[in-house]
Parts: sequence; C-alpha cells; structure tokens
Amino acid sequence: MKLSVVIITYNEETNIGQALDDVALSDERIVVDAESTDRTVEIARQHGAQVYVSHWIGYAVQRTFALSKATGDWIFVLDADERVEPELMQEIRSVVDHDSAVNGYFIPRKNYFLGRWLRHGGYYPDPKLRLLRRGHESVIERPVHEALHVDGPTGMLRHALVHNAYPTLEGYIQHMNRYSSLGAEVAGTQGARFSLMNIIVNPMATFFYNYFLRLGLLDGYEGLLMHLYHSVYVSWKYAKAWELARRNEQ
Repeated sequence: MKLSVVIITYNEETNIGQALDDVALSDERIVVDAESTDRTVEIARQHGAQVYVSHWIGYAVQRTFALSKATGDWIFVLDADERVEPELMQEIRSVVDHDSAVNGYFIPRKNYFLGRWLRHGGYYPDPKLRLLRRGHESVIERPVHEALHVDGPTGMLRHALVHNAYPTLEGYIQHMNRYSSLGAEVAGTQGARFSLMNIIVNPMATFFYNYFLRLGLLDGYEGLLMHLYHSVYVSWKYAKAWELARRNEQ
C-alpha cells in the first residue's frame, strides 16, 4: 500500500526540512505552499518533496487542494511545525502495509508551549484525525480550525505527534490575535453581543475550568501562562465580534 504525506506551508523555512525528513519512510511527500517569501519552497524541493505553489484562499481550500494531489492509498496530513518520532512513523507504516476495514486514524498529539510538554488542561492527548484512506476523506470548512473527515470507521494510533506550537510568547500572542479575529467572525454570525458575560465572565470561567478542574496548574509556569493568555483570547474574540457588529451597523 502506498503512503502519501501532505503538508501546507507559508514561511516555514525553519521547520519544513525536518518535517519532511521525519516522514522519509513514506512513498510520496507533497508540499502545497501559499507563496512563501522565505526559502520554504527551495528547502522542500531539496528534501525531495513535490511542491505546488497556490495562492492562499483559506485553510480548507488549501488543504483540499493538497489532498487532491496525493496518489497514495493512504494520506498522512502533517503540519510543518509538527515532528514525527520514529516510533509513530513505523506505526503508521505498519497500519498502511496491513490494510484493515478502518478508513481513518486519530493520532494523539503532545503540545509544547515555551519548550514544555503540556500534559494537562485539555492539551493532551489532543487526538487529531490525520491518517486517511484516500477516496474516503473530505475537509469540513470553518473560518477557524478546518476539520478533516472520513466516512466509515476510525481507529486510534498509540504513538503521538510532537507539536512545538509556541516556542515564544511573542509568537503565541500573535497567533491568538489572528485567531481571535477569525473567531470573532464566527461569533458574529452566531449573534454574539457585547456583554459582561462574553467579555469578562466567559474568559474567567474558561481559565478556571482548564487551569483548576482540568489540572492545567500541574504544568508549572508554562501552564499558568498558557491558560491565562488563552482566557484573554476568549475575551478578545467577543470584543472583536462586538466591534464588527458596531461597524456593520454604521
């Protein structure tokens, strides 16, 4: 059985080479790049990937385009900032080579923040549907966090992806600023209004739930900062939704 790996990129020159090396046991490696201004495309080609450059329209469209380029029996969807440890790659290769009635596999993910693996607070095992039988896959479009889907039964792999999502606070805050804007669009379509509940109470409740009830406090200072700033993201999202609504009324 043939295994394809697909990665969508934009300015990932620091990550793409290692990401491609991690999946060297695959039969086909495909990178769809959104017109990067750094050396992402050059490095991807140096590491043996088939590279397609496509103007960015949105996550779902870009991901769907990447999936359409795969020719393998199975498709492994990977992000450039994720690492695939040898044990996981061997497990994926074993699943592909020993065909089953399952059409997709979820993979647990270890999320790192400021260099620390967050084991609590809802950040682990964080299962993601990433291994798909070609012909049964689709992408569900959302303004934030597009979702992969397969028809038919799914399973769970044992070994985890390693996601070094936010090595710096600056990068995390920039990311949350962008995602809160996208989330505001969703909240606006759902009729969100400016209220103490949305702007103050919801963020506080989010922090209490994840930090205390889901034991994020066990992840040290990194856990504290992650959950504190995530609650700020929730407040930003609703404040931006209110701003959008006010702008549309003018």
